[in-house]
Amino acid sequence: MNKDTAIKLFETRQIRSVWDDDAEKWYFSIVDVVEVLTESPNANNYWKVLKHRLAKEGSQLVTNCNQLKMQSSDGKYYKTDVADTEQLFRLIQSIPSPKAEPFKTWLAKAGRERIDEIEDPELGFDRLMETYLRKGYSKEWVNQRLKSIEIRKELTDEWDNRGVKKGQEFAILTDEITKAWSGLSVKEYKNHKDLKKENLRDNMTNLELVLNMLAEASTTEISKDKKPITFDENKKVAQKGGEVAKAARVQLENTTGKKVVTSKNAKSLVQNKTKEINE
Repeated sequence: MNKDTAIKLFETRQIRSVWDDDAEKWYFSIVDVVEVLTESPNANNYWKVLKHRLAKEGSQLVTNCNQLKMQSSDGKYYKTDVADTEQLFRLIQSIPSPKAEPFKTWLAKAGRERIDEIEDPELGFDRLMETYLRKGYSKEWVNQRLKSIEIRKELTDEWDNRGVKKGQEFAILTDEITKAWSGLSVKEYKNHKDLKKENLRDNMTNLELVLNMLAEASTTEISKDKKPITFDENKKVAQKGGEVAKAARVQLENTTGKKVVTSKNAKSLVQNKTKEINE
């Protein structure tokens, strides 16, 4: 599952959340929500008791409750009970609290923004740009990143058309493309940049983004031309698409004498921007 982690703010409290690309849903930490609504000194225990009561009542909330690894206050990742927006509304109804109403308003706002973005994708891009700029990325980098999202969407749409399954098969083909152009698997690439849960593309330099876009755009065009039917045929197309970008990478490296794939990550990219501004 391709996950992008995020933190949503409710009043002055933090609600941990995860976006699931495959399910196209936000998942929120139930304990964080319980803590906000009840102001309980032991939210974990409150949720444990409430979960037991809901289970006895036959609540589908408990039956369908998922667990995802989320970062705790100690910096480590632990399995945490999570709920999507619909499940959270059910949870709110089960907790007698005057804080429930503003939380419903907050959730409705988040849902409305998501619906707005579906109806008008430009809004989503505008919000993404604002988010990246707040994190300290340069405007040039952000423009490249937004373009990479558009190209990625075209590729995944093409995979959908070819019967490639979301999730594991998408991940395998992405790995094939990455290995073909960069010489590293996605895992090796992330290790090279000292990343763990972070999004690889969010930690690429402008040049890395450009070549990754070339690889994915080439894969899309080759797929449209070859019309692969089986998964193995799609893998070969992914490799060919990556090889187009590899040729560009090798030629550039031979010309400049510099490696394109670097260990630079988002932290160093933002620091470089800050340094340039100060100078």
